[in-house]
Amino acid sequence: MARNREIALAGGDARGVRETIRDSWQRSRRHGIRPDRHLPPIELQEDRVGDLRREHPLVRVWPLLCDTMRSVTSEPGNLIFASDADGRLLWMDGSKADLRRAERVNLVLGARWSEEAAGTSGVGTALALRRPFQVQGAEHYLSAVTSYTCTAAPIRDPMTGAPLGTIDLTHATRQSDAVVLSLMATAAKLAEAELRTVALQQQARIHARYGERLSRRSGTHSALVTAEGLVVHSAPQGWLPPRVPGALDDGPVVLPTGQSVIVERLAPTGPFLLVGQAASADQVLSVEALGRDRARLRVAGMTHELGGRHGELVTVLLANPGGLTADELRREVYGPAGKAVTLRAELTRLRSILGHRLASEPYRLTGEVAADFLDLGADVVAGSPSALLDRYPGPLLPKSAAPGVTMLRDRLHERLRARLLAAGDVDSLLRWLNTRHGRSDASVIRSLDRLHE
Repeated sequence: MARNREIALAGGDARGVRETIRDSWQRSRRHGIRPDRHLPPIELQEDRVGDLRREHPLVRVWPLLCDTMRSVTSEPGNLIFASDADGRLLWMDGSKADLRRAERVNLVLGARWSEEAAGTSGVGTALALRRPFQVQGAEHYLSAVTSYTCTAAPIRDPMTGAPLGTIDLTHATRQSDAVVLSLMATAAKLAEAELRTVALQQQARIHARYGERLSRRSGTHSALVTAEGLVVHSAPQGWLPPRVPGALDDGPVVLPTGQSVIVERLAPTGPFLLVGQAASADQVLSVEALGRDRARLRVAGMTHELGGRHGELVTVLLANPGGLTADELRREVYGPAGKAVTLRAELTRLRSILGHRLASEPYRLTGEVAADFLDLGADVVAGSPSALLDRYPGPLLPKSAAPGVTMLRDRLHERLRARLLAAGDVDSLLRWLNTRHGRSDASVIRSLDRLHE
């Protein structure tokens, strides 16, 4: 094999070399790797390896793999590695002496062993071929590692099929052992089975925690989708494919499938709620708050009767379309003694209703909005007194003591009152006295007396 390797690397025809190895050597040559003057690059420092470990899906199965293969790694000369999908080694296990020897050829954490970086090897060629593969001694492209036999198997995401990395057993060169290849293939399947169990448990937790969001969307096309794009649950079933391709972000999105949806982020890194794009009328966020102790909100075809604080928050945000900082919003709703942590908690709960329509930095309501108190305020100057009173069932959130709401309520009340007095319409003035806020209005009574005279 060593002679065949020398012939092949010199450009000759080595007929005794496996076709898959010859093909891999050719790919390695095209990558510009020089077999006698090259070692795999160490791309990651120790702290970066730690960061990638914590973020990588294989962190959930590495302890299981180590325990399962303990009898193998306890034998002198045997090492196991796990890499990411780019061939970078993130985990390794074996005796201290074997690990020290491996350092000489950059078999270390953070080193990249893909074919592009290290030529033909267990890790690199298994990733290139996307199947379990064994590289024996002189079959390696790099001269420095021809004393090793490396057997690796790819590990795929069981839910998406995307490659996650490899599991590799490296040992001193000896006769080919088909059992080792079978062992690594089985280890990869074990890891995938465990990852599938973890994924199903995560999906169950997502459904338990956020499933009620779907019930609120009764009559619409909606779905819970993981951060990876997997559809956990949809109503009606099948309106989305099992996996939503591409990155998701808050707001209106046209999926690669051509479907228009509204995306609502349920947690900072996912999951997401996807709702089929509603008719244009249902995209308007509308609020009724005049003469009501609890504001009524309609959005995405659903009607919600808001609690006291939520009604105050929505009312203040509607009156400030340019947005408010967290501190400004806190003062408007809670007054100077209000606590920021209380505001954040209420906004989190309110976002479960408003989704992407509640934006932050600054806090504001996005998209098309409408509110009875805003519409009435805009028409006070030009509207007829009778028509204005038809649209005024009572003061704005009459039981609210929030500073921002109180100011809005008093301002609207005074503007409407002034309009009625200026018009001198007897019927409208009498109706005004019958509203909850106007029964003892001395100015209106005096005006009526003058009209009578």
